[in-house]
Amino acid sequence: MKIDAHQHFWRHDPAVHTWMDDRMETLQRDYLPQDLSPLLEKEGIGGCVAVQADSSTRENDFLLQLADANQWILGVVGWVDLQSPQLSEQLDRWCPHPRAVGVRHIVQDEPDDRFLDGEAFRQGVRSLAERGQSYDLLIYERQLPAAIEFVQAIPEVPMVLDHIAKPRIGEGALEPWASQLKELALAPNLTCKLSGMVTEANWKEWSPDDLAPYIETTIEAFGADRLMFGSDWPVCRLAAEYPQVRSLIEPYLATLSATERAAIEGENAARFYRLGIGD
Repeated sequence: MKIDAHQHFWRHDPAVHTWMDDRMETLQRDYLPQDLSPLLEKEGIGGCVAVQADSSTRENDFLLQLADANQWILGVVGWVDLQSPQLSEQLDRWCPHPRAVGVRHIVQDEPDDRFLDGEAFRQGVRSLAERGQSYDLLIYERQLPAAIEFVQAIPEVPMVLDHIAKPRIGEGALEPWASQLKELALAPNLTCKLSGMVTEANWKEWSPDDLAPYIETTIEAFGADRLMFGSDWPVCRLAAEYPQVRSLIEPYLATLSATERAAIEGENAARFYRLGIGD
């Protein structure tokens, strides 16, 4: 099965989705399973992983309800307060659901670029291992130095890097991102999503050539066994529609073996998120 390892659903609420600024009118509406399903079908993608876009238990409940009603939503990456004294109770509520597969904290929004150094946060992430949960790492390029130390310090937790650490594609800046990404990829517990790239380019003027060095660097750093495709729909619509995003990686997949291609297109996501396909 081909799997989209990273997309979002929401019922738009300006009071909740405050990150949607005036440039993001395209996103300021509801995006629900009935909007995504025909796009997946057209691309031959059999399932997806829904990822939180609002840091609240309310959103956890919303996404899990959608997963209950739509079997092709294979997993949900939700949110818990990883620094809370009540973390254990929050995980007690989150983890029992069979589609609850991981947790994400929106580190990119933290004003301190060394936020990942915090011992309370690290301890919270460590607690995910015993619960069978993975961690989605969402950062900007400038937070890579802290991320390198963070991932190395918590080898027992399976982690996945979202959006290739958001390099400055719009500026055409390859370094220091490329060197730091390769260092980050040395951690064997880390996988990476080929996702979120078009929105780091110039939204209205990008071309596949602009993204090529970033895709090539990521494939070289992680290899086919630690990469997964993610659309970042509907956020991607700021710069590209779903078929464009999907087609971006096609030239690179075409150079791989059938086994490697199948891994990136779905098998790695199924294994990493323990999606239970075929169980």
